[in-house]
Amino acid sequence: MEVTLLGTGDTTGTPTVQCDCDTCERARDPDEELRARVRERGIDPTGGVERSRFSVAVANDETGESLLIDLSPDFRHQFLRESVPLPDAAIVTHVHFDHLDGLGNAYRLFDDLPVHAADETDPVTDESVAEGVRSRYEYLDTVSVHAQTPYEPFAVAGFEVMLVPVTHPPLLCYGLRIEEPQTGAVLSISGDTCYDVPDRSKAVLTGADLALVEGIVHPEACEYHPKGGAHHDEDGVPRTFGTKHMTLPGARDFADDIDADDYRIVHTAHYVPADRAFADDIGLDGEQFTL
Repeated sequence: MEVTLLGTGDTTGTPTVQCDCDTCERARDPDEELRARVRERGIDPTGGVERSRFSVAVANDETGESLLIDLSPDFRHQFLRESVPLPDAAIVTHVHFDHLDGLGNAYRLFDDLPVHAADETDPVTDESVAEGVRSRYEYLDTVSVHAQTPYEPFAVAGFEVMLVPVTHPPLLCYGLRIEEPQTGAVLSISGDTCYDVPDRSKAVLTGADLALVEGIVHPEACEYHPKGGAHHDEDGVPRTFGTKHMTLPGARDFADDIDADDYRIVHTAHYVPADRAFADDIGLDGEQFTL
């Protein structure tokens, strides 16, 4: 299994358009220390360091197929930038635009793109994620939507996949366990979530070779959120920002909770101070892992 982080940022990405904060400026023009560190991670810093909107490509070396997790609005840029094939299938974790609106790129690129998503009806939208994908993109006759039941494994692109509910109010959202059955390699993805993930979902996500864990901001940012922070650790540090995203310490604790061999924090915002935004455990676009 080869995992490529196509997009590791939140809804505006880093650098954010027309933002002159220290983090965005350092991303646009990395200093020599940052350039050296990202080169060690297999990333070419020419043109700056980027976190585009979230998406992950997973290639199956056994079958020659590939799977795309979420369809970033930066789809075209991501696939031009990275040497990965177009996917044979895709999975959508939830219907927020930064995870779904890249599906429009299927027009003229695919003869057929199966898209898998959960079948649970969301009481807020009165439709499931699968129905939401179908209703938004019914004009794309090359896209077929396949509804899947959470906690029930299904096969796609040679992988065994399971959707697991996480906590991202007000909408339903899902994490993923992806296993390559021949080698037993496992990738876990938390999905967009606060720290309070159901125990059953945590159990499914546990023991992965690599975990991609959502962590949007540093904990001090909670003082600026109308709802503050939640799920504090023993030192009083909030592991949830507001109600629906993890802080960086929350993401690190979650990776420890699910006992991942390795992890990267993803869906990270440009609000993280420049001296912390490029830590080695926070994902960067273009990073690759072989499991």
